[in-house]
Amino acid sequence: MMKFDVLLESEGTNNAKFRNDCTVHLRGAAPHTAFLPSDEGAYHGGDGTAPYPLSYFVSGLTTCLMTQIRAFSRRLGINVTTFDVFCRAEWQAEMESMKHPYESKGLGFVLDVDIRGEATVEDKTRLILAAAKGCFVEVILKPGLVKHRLKVDGEWVELD
Repeated sequence: MMKFDVLLESEGTNNAKFRNDCTVHLRGAAPHTAFLPSDEGAYHGGDGTAPYPLSYFVSGLTTCLMTQIRAFSRRLGINVTTFDVFCRAEWQAEMESMKHPYESKGLGFVLDVDIRGEATVEDKTRLILAAAKGCFVEVILKPGLVKHRLKVDGEWVELD
């Protein structure tokens, strides 16, 4: 069995309000650095100068699965021309009053995948489930919190 490690590091700075300037570093064989600022909207007291932090999180989940679908389609020899992924993320927050901090909990995620190409439903299912196991974002979430559906003949079929 072969293994490889992935190491990401980030440093963030907040100088005022809700604007956070964060630099993320991918370490290792293919190093990469990205600047990913975030800000909240007026509701939280921010200025909306950058995407909300949760936008990055949901984008990361969506694009991680998309990357693995493309990469694993080649490894599994499954013909994929184009595909779309729609992610629905639900949270809930509870608080005693507007003067108290709230506690958040994730209610779940649904990733709808529409793969075009000549692949069979069985191959598409195998590909999506393999991609889910290879997606770093998914594997760090609470087991069972992320669900996958495949579009088959215009209908959504639950895969897990």
